[in-house]
Amino acid sequence: MLMNLLRQSLAGLRVLAAFTLLLGLAYPLLITGVAQLGFPSQANGSLVSYRGAVVGSSFIGQRFTGDRWFLPRPSAAGSGYDPTASSGSNLGPNSLRLTTLVRARRVEIARREGVSPDKVPADAVTASGSGLDPAISPAYAQLQAARVARARRLPPAEVERLVAAHTQRRMLGILGEPAVNVLELNLALERLS
Repeated sequence: MLMNLLRQSLAGLRVLAAFTLLLGLAYPLLITGVAQLGFPSQANGSLVSYRGAVVGSSFIGQRFTGDRWFLPRPSAAGSGYDPTASSGSNLGPNSLRLTTLVRARRVEIARREGVSPDKVPADAVTASGSGLDPAISPAYAQLQAARVARARRLPPAEVERLVAAHTQRRMLGILGEPAVNVLELNLALERLS
Protein backbone atom coordinates (compact mmCIF):
# COMPACT_ATOMS: atom_id res chain seq x y z
CA MET A 1 0.00 0.00 0.00
CA LEU A 2 2.85 2.41 0.80
CA MET A 3 4.57 1.50 -2.48
CA ASN A 4 1.32 2.12 -4.38
CA LEU A 5 0.96 5.57 -2.72
CA LEU A 6 4.58 6.41 -3.54
CA ARG A 7 4.15 5.29 -7.19
CA GLN A 8 0.98 7.40 -7.58
CA SER A 9 2.65 10.42 -5.94
CA LEU A 10 5.62 10.19 -8.31
CA ALA A 11 3.29 9.89 -11.30
CA GLY A 12 1.39 12.95 -10.09
CA LEU A 13 4.65 14.90 -9.68
CA ARG A 14 5.75 13.94 -13.21
CA VAL A 15 2.41 15.14 -14.62
CA LEU A 16 2.72 18.34 -12.58
CA ALA A 17 6.26 18.93 -13.89
CA ALA A 18 5.21 18.19 -17.49
CA PHE A 19 2.23 20.55 -17.38
CA THR A 20 4.28 23.22 -15.61
CA LEU A 21 6.86 23.11 -18.41
CA LEU A 22 4.23 22.93 -21.13
CA LEU A 23 1.72 25.50 -19.86
CA GLY A 24 3.96 27.60 -17.64
CA LEU A 25 6.95 27.92 -19.95
CA ALA A 26 6.50 26.59 -23.51
CA TYR A 27 3.02 28.02 -24.17
CA PRO A 28 3.79 31.56 -22.89
CA LEU A 29 7.05 31.61 -24.89
CA LEU A 30 5.23 30.47 -28.04
CA ILE A 31 2.49 33.10 -27.66
CA THR A 32 5.06 35.81 -26.89
CA GLY A 33 7.04 34.83 -29.98
CA VAL A 34 3.96 34.88 -32.22
CA ALA A 35 2.94 38.27 -30.80
CA GLN A 36 6.42 39.74 -31.31
CA LEU A 37 6.59 38.45 -34.90
CA GLY A 38 3.03 39.25 -35.96
CA PHE A 39 2.13 42.28 -33.86
CA PRO A 40 5.32 43.85 -32.45
CA SER A 41 3.83 47.28 -31.74
CA GLN A 42 0.81 45.94 -29.87
CA ALA A 43 2.88 43.31 -28.03
CA ASN A 44 5.15 46.05 -26.71
CA GLY A 45 2.40 48.37 -25.46
CA SER A 46 1.63 50.41 -28.60
CA LEU A 47 4.26 52.93 -27.58
CA VAL A 48 4.34 56.31 -29.30
CA SER A 49 7.67 58.02 -29.97
CA TYR A 50 8.44 61.64 -30.71
CA ARG A 51 11.92 62.83 -31.64
CA GLY A 52 13.41 59.50 -30.64
CA ALA A 53 11.85 59.35 -27.17
CA VAL A 54 8.85 57.35 -26.01
CA VAL A 55 6.18 59.83 -24.96
CA GLY A 56 3.30 57.50 -24.17
CA SER A 57 1.06 54.71 -25.38
CA SER A 58 -1.73 55.09 -27.88
CA PHE A 59 -3.94 53.10 -25.48
CA ILE A 60 -3.44 55.19 -22.32
CA GLY A 61 -4.74 58.72 -21.94
CA GLN A 62 -2.52 61.38 -20.45
CA ARG A 63 -2.81 64.91 -19.18
CA PHE A 64 -2.43 67.89 -21.51
CA THR A 65 -2.96 71.43 -20.28
CA GLY A 66 -2.98 74.81 -21.95
CA ASP A 67 -4.64 76.35 -24.96
CA ARG A 68 -2.00 75.00 -27.38
CA TRP A 69 -3.21 71.42 -26.90
CA PHE A 70 -6.28 69.33 -27.52
CA LEU A 71 -7.46 68.32 -24.07
CA PRO A 72 -8.51 64.78 -23.14
CA ARG A 73 -11.53 63.53 -21.23
CA PRO A 74 -11.48 64.02 -17.49
CA SER A 75 -9.75 61.22 -15.60
CA ALA A 76 -10.83 59.42 -12.44
CA ALA A 77 -7.63 57.32 -12.30
CA GLY A 78 -5.80 58.12 -9.09
CA SER A 79 -4.93 61.80 -9.03
CA GLY A 80 -5.62 61.91 -12.78
CA TYR A 81 -4.23 59.86 -15.67
CA ASP A 82 -2.37 57.49 -13.32
CA PRO A 83 -2.10 54.12 -15.15
CA THR A 84 -1.31 52.35 -11.88
CA ALA A 85 -4.65 53.45 -10.44
CA SER A 86 -6.99 52.83 -13.36
CA SER A 87 -10.60 53.14 -12.26
CA GLY A 88 -13.82 54.98 -12.74
CA SER A 89 -15.27 57.34 -10.18
CA ASN A 90 -17.99 54.86 -9.09
CA LEU A 91 -20.43 57.77 -9.09
CA GLY A 92 -23.81 56.84 -10.56
CA PRO A 93 -26.30 58.92 -12.55
CA ASN A 94 -28.24 59.78 -9.38
CA SER A 95 -25.14 61.06 -7.58
CA LEU A 96 -25.43 64.71 -6.58
CA ARG A 97 -21.64 64.93 -6.52
CA LEU A 98 -21.41 63.69 -10.13
CA THR A 99 -24.13 66.02 -11.46
CA THR A 100 -22.50 68.99 -9.70
CA LEU A 101 -19.11 68.04 -11.15
CA VAL A 102 -20.51 67.58 -14.66
CA ARG A 103 -22.30 70.96 -14.53
CA ALA A 104 -19.12 72.72 -13.37
CA ARG A 105 -17.04 71.06 -16.09
CA ARG A 106 -19.65 71.96 -18.73
CA VAL A 107 -19.60 75.64 -17.71
CA GLU A 108 -15.78 75.72 -17.62
CA ILE A 109 -15.41 74.08 -21.05
CA ALA A 110 -18.11 76.31 -22.59
CA ARG A 111 -16.30 79.39 -21.28
CA ARG A 112 -12.89 78.18 -22.48
CA GLU A 113 -14.15 77.24 -25.95
CA GLY A 114 -16.49 80.22 -26.35
CA VAL A 115 -19.70 78.21 -26.86
CA SER A 116 -22.94 77.74 -24.96
CA PRO A 117 -22.94 74.93 -22.36
CA ASP A 118 -25.43 72.87 -24.38
CA LYS A 119 -22.82 72.57 -27.17
CA VAL A 120 -20.35 70.71 -24.90
CA PRO A 121 -20.34 66.94 -25.69
CA ALA A 122 -20.80 64.38 -22.93
CA ASP A 123 -17.29 62.93 -23.21
CA ALA A 124 -15.84 66.36 -22.42
CA VAL A 125 -17.39 66.32 -18.95
CA THR A 126 -17.39 62.64 -17.95
CA ALA A 127 -14.53 60.24 -17.25
CA SER A 128 -14.38 56.85 -18.94
CA GLY A 129 -14.76 53.59 -17.03
CA SER A 130 -10.98 53.19 -16.75
CA GLY A 131 -10.24 56.89 -16.29
CA LEU A 132 -7.53 56.48 -18.95
CA ASP A 133 -9.44 56.68 -22.24
CA PRO A 134 -6.96 57.96 -24.84
CA ALA A 135 -9.64 59.20 -27.22
CA ILE A 136 -12.25 61.91 -27.43
CA SER A 137 -15.22 62.22 -29.75
CA PRO A 138 -14.79 64.05 -33.05
CA ALA A 139 -17.35 66.58 -31.74
CA TYR A 140 -15.14 67.41 -28.74
CA ALA A 141 -12.06 67.66 -30.96
CA GLN A 142 -13.89 70.00 -33.37
CA LEU A 143 -15.06 72.10 -30.43
CA GLN A 144 -11.42 72.63 -29.39
CA ALA A 145 -10.01 73.24 -32.89
CA ALA A 146 -10.61 77.02 -32.98
CA ARG A 147 -8.92 77.57 -29.59
CA VAL A 148 -5.90 75.46 -30.56
CA ALA A 149 -5.59 77.22 -33.91
CA ARG A 150 -5.65 80.65 -32.20
CA ALA A 151 -3.09 79.64 -29.58
CA ARG A 152 -0.73 78.21 -32.20
CA ARG A 153 -1.43 80.93 -34.76
CA LEU A 154 -2.43 78.37 -37.37
CA PRO A 155 -5.24 78.58 -39.90
CA PRO A 156 -8.36 76.98 -38.38
CA ALA A 157 -8.89 74.94 -41.56
CA GLU A 158 -5.47 73.34 -41.11
CA VAL A 159 -6.21 72.31 -37.52
CA GLU A 160 -9.63 70.99 -38.57
CA ARG A 161 -7.91 68.99 -41.34
CA LEU A 162 -5.65 67.42 -38.71
CA VAL A 163 -8.68 66.49 -36.61
CA ALA A 164 -10.33 64.87 -39.63
CA ALA A 165 -7.13 63.01 -40.53
CA HIS A 166 -6.86 61.62 -36.99
CA THR A 167 -10.50 60.60 -36.63
CA GLN A 168 -10.68 56.83 -36.38
CA ARG A 169 -13.81 55.42 -37.99
CA ARG A 170 -16.01 52.63 -36.64
CA MET A 171 -14.39 49.20 -36.87
CA LEU A 172 -15.89 47.31 -39.81
CA GLY A 173 -18.21 50.28 -40.26
CA ILE A 174 -20.50 49.22 -37.39
CA LEU A 175 -18.49 48.57 -34.20
CA GLY A 176 -17.77 51.33 -31.71
CA GLU A 177 -17.93 55.05 -32.20
CA PRO A 178 -15.66 57.38 -34.20
CA ALA A 179 -12.85 58.67 -31.99
CA VAL A 180 -9.80 60.93 -32.02
CA ASN A 181 -6.66 59.81 -30.16
CA VAL A 182 -5.55 62.90 -28.23
CA LEU A 183 -1.86 61.97 -27.94
CA GLU A 184 -1.50 61.21 -31.64
CA LEU A 185 -3.41 64.38 -32.62
CA ASN A 186 -1.27 66.55 -30.34
CA LEU A 187 1.95 65.03 -31.72
CA ALA A 188 0.75 65.70 -35.28
CA LEU A 189 -0.01 69.25 -34.20
CA GLU A 190 3.49 69.60 -32.74
CA ARG A 191 5.05 68.27 -35.96
CA LEU A 192 3.01 70.84 -37.90
CA SER A 193 4.39 73.64 -35.74
